[in-house]
Formats: sequence, C-alpha cells, structure tokens
Amino acid sequence: MGYVQARVRLLKEQYSALRQKEFTTAASPYECYLPMKDGVSLRTVIYKPVEGGPFPTILMRSCYPADESIYQTHGLEYSKRGFAFVYQYCRGTGGSEGKWTPNIHERDDGYCTLQWMEEQPWIDCIGYYGCSYLALTGWAIADIATDKVKTLYLTHYGTDRFVSAYASGCFRQDVLTSWAMENAGQPVDADFYESAAYCPQIRVDEDLWGCHLPWYRDWISHTDRSDSYWNKGFWHELQHIPEGIQVPVYIGEGWYDHHLGSALRTWQSLSERSRAHSTLRIGAWNHDFGFCTPGMKTEHLENNDVETAFRWFTTLLKKKQLPKPQVSVYVIGGDFWKEVKSFPFAVREEKEVWLTPDKKLNEDMNFQTGSLSFCYNPKEPVWSHGGEALLYSWDDIGSLEQPPCDWRSDVISFTSQTLKESMTILGTVKVILYVSSDAEDTAFTAKLMEMREDGTSRHVRSGISTLAYRFGPESRCTYTPGETVELSIDFWDIAWEFPAGAQLRLDISSSDFPQYSVHSNFAGIWSWQKHSKCARQVIMCGKNHPSRMILPLC
Repeated sequence: MGYVQARVRLLKEQYSALRQKEFTTAASPYECYLPMKDGVSLRTVIYKPVEGGPFPTILMRSCYPADESIYQTHGLEYSKRGFAFVYQYCRGTGGSEGKWTPNIHERDDGYCTLQWMEEQPWIDCIGYYGCSYLALTGWAIADIATDKVKTLYLTHYGTDRFVSAYASGCFRQDVLTSWAMENAGQPVDADFYESAAYCPQIRVDEDLWGCHLPWYRDWISHTDRSDSYWNKGFWHELQHIPEGIQVPVYIGEGWYDHHLGSALRTWQSLSERSRAHSTLRIGAWNHDFGFCTPGMKTEHLENNDVETAFRWFTTLLKKKQLPKPQVSVYVIGGDFWKEVKSFPFAVREEKEVWLTPDKKLNEDMNFQTGSLSFCYNPKEPVWSHGGEALLYSWDDIGSLEQPPCDWRSDVISFTSQTLKESMTILGTVKVILYVSSDAEDTAFTAKLMEMREDGTSRHVRSGISTLAYRFGPESRCTYTPGETVELSIDFWDIAWEFPAGAQLRLDISSSDFPQYSVHSNFAGIWSWQKHSKCARQVIMCGKNHPSRMILPLC
C-alpha cells in the first residue's frame, strides 16, 4: 500500500472514531476555477452538506496534487458533519493555471480566495486548516484574513524561514534540498545523497537535476540572517505576519518536526489578542505525526490530529466559543503531557556539567586541564542517525539507538556518572566549547543522548555551529587558524525525562550529514565551495577553558 492510500485509510479510521452522533448527507463535490487578481484561475473544489446553511466552512490550499484523495477524504468527512469544505491548488499545480513558483504567490492568491468566499451566501464563517506547506498558505494570509475567518489550525510550519533553513551557516539539506528536488516543477531523477554532497552546490540544479532553480540558489547562497534576502520581500513579510493576527490560532508541532524551531518563534511573535485564545501543542512525533521514539514508553502520545482539529473547529465555528490560552508539551520518557504557562519555557534551574580530558561529564571542575583532538575529513562525514531536522532520511528521524561511544576516530564521547534519581529537562540545551582548528573556518557538532544501564544510547537532541558564526547568525566573522575561541551550540527545545540509573552521553564531532551541509573547512559561503580539505580540531577542557553542557531543569 502506497503512502497516500495508507494515509487515507488512517484518516477514515480516525474520523470514524470521532465521538459524534449527528450526521447529515453530503452533496457531490463540484469544481470551479477562481480568477486571481492577475487573471490566473485556480482549481477549487467544494464540498457541502445537502441541506441547511449557511455553513461553517474549512479552507485548505495545497501544492501537492498527489495528495488529492487525502483532501477528498477531509471534504467528505467534514461535509457529513455539517461543515462545508473547500480545497484549492496553488498556481501551476493540481490543474490550476499559472507557473509554479514556491511561496511567492500564496499571500495574494489566498487573500483573493478569501474575498470570494466572503461573498458566498452559503458560508457562515471560515476556519483555515493546513499542515506543512498547507500551513504556509494559511500563515501567508493570517494577518489579512477577511471578516468571516474566525480561526486558523496550522501544524508543522513556522513563519521564520531563516531558522528552518540555517543553523550557524549550515544549511538543512535533508529538508530543503530534498524538497527542492521533489518540487522542481519537473521530474528530477538524480540521487539525493549525491546531490547533497555535490560541489559547488550552487550548480547542482543545472549539473545534476537538469533545470535552473533560482529560488533554490537563493536559499543556499544567503547564509547571513542580516542579508536583505531574508529582510525584504516575502520572507520578511511572513516573519512579521503573526504580529498582526487577530483571531485564535492552533499551532501544532512535534519534537521531531523540522519546522519546530521556526514554529516556536512564530508563537512568540503572535499578537496578544491572538495568543489570548490560542494553543501551542508539541508532541513526540515527526512531520507526519508518526511514531519516532522507539524503545520509549508511549501510552499517552495522543497524536490523533484529525480529532484535535475537528474539536477545535467545532468549538470556534459551530459553538462560536473562544478557547482559553494553552501551551502543552509531551515529556518523552516520562510519557505524560505537561501544561506550562508560556514559551520560552520557565527553567527551574540550569545544571552545568563539565567536559573533561578523560572524556567525562563532571558536575564540578575538580579535574586536570587538558585537551582532546581529532581529524575531520569532509569527504567522510558522520552520517545523520537520529535527528530533528530530517525529511528525506525519514527512517533516521527520532530518538533512535546510537552507535557505541567513540565509534569513529572523529567522534569524541563524554559520559556522566549514573543518575541517582530521575531528571527532567524542558527547554534549550546548550553546549559551550573552547575549540581551535587549523582551518580558516569549520564546524563542530554536539549530540546529547540517554545511555541506559545496558550500555545502549538513544538520541535526545543535536546541534551544530561554525567558527564563522560563533558570534551569532547575523553575519560571518573571521577566524585565525590555531586561535582558541568560545563556541556555543544551541539545540532546539526538548522535553525529556532521564530515568534514575541512566547516564548522559555527549558526542562531539564536526559533521552531521545530510541533516546539515558538510563544511568544507574553507571560509566563505558553503554553496560556492568547489573543494574541501581536512582539519585538525581541538577541544580544550579546564578552568581557563570551561567547555560544558547546560541543561534546563524543570
């Protein structure tokens, strides 16, 4: 059974499980072609109940024609329950006119569609529904929504595109390079891993994919947060949209969704009026709401997004009630949901553990000063296994079992003493390293794991940073080879309970491919590099160079 067929089957099962007694008869769907302001017409499909009206109406806009049976299932199931349902294809996709260019037209086209819906007598009120790119099309018009729009239910997407694209100058290739290949506007038969490793990356579209994608070239060549590419036009506009939203928004996320970092920034940016009745909910799932914490207790995942969305729309569109604000997170390992007052999460205490030359994680600095070193070869990167910013490498997402300590010569593993009692973290884990390199620029990675009594380790969180962006993402700085500098590696937020009897394990290396682009060890924009070279990396430990990990206890 293919992905779409399996998804449709699951959706039908989830809709059947809804605890609702009242049903109506759904009319046959019909299509129309809505003209946009430039004359391009977009294919629009409408589901309505046979009798009654005006109806609370759900709108969904998509660029994925292969998923049409999924949208048809939503339309049928909602219309059987007293809603009208409208889905529309973005220009150049699914039968809609125009040329497909990701992102750029969604604000104007979405607003034009809402204006049409505003005039329809069979529509009482509107709720916007979308996940991933379908959520992007909702965010794109969230601050200019028409009067009938009462809420948006948006999952697995955020409005800060730079955070979704870069971590300290390292591009999230497994997500965005693979997405570009799948949505190039023509079939691309090239191997993904070969494409991700291609140098110079700026030419991979023409050299391997057989097309020219200026929008992909833009993504991979603007590595500074301060670059005008991110601070003008659509991406700048999108980043500031949450500030102007006036209606309640449901923001759904997963600890292992590649849009988590951006979505959390979006929640912070919501206007006070919107946030007063909005929800942020983060579960232990991936981009497709799938299970990705094998070996962990998971009796309370509660990842039925179909039911959650239906209850949300019923409350706001049918009952016309405003929900109370809520921030709810699932604690991995503890297998429970925790209600918190706000985001950023309140930290009870910051626990510091110090990296030692004998590869321990000490709770004090009572150890000898020293250093550790390894050779990093970009042509033999450490491959991603267990991670949070993955899409193509689907089987490598999550809290997966890891190789043993020091499993490669370019991986240094630090371990703590056995925990005498359980420890729960909630928030951002930080790793502060004092490092040097013989390269003009390079990367350092960190991966936190839970090591169990049987010696097995499971991925908790990972991160990456570069010497060029050690002062922040705004712009590159220079580095003098051999100089010892402080480098901060900040992980995305996580809620995790370490049980008594476990140990903390922290791996330090210099690559995590293809979750992040491979650093060439040359200074400059990564996608322009034609060659790479080996680098000698040094980690300093001790009183004068306090390399450490900071854990947010809750």
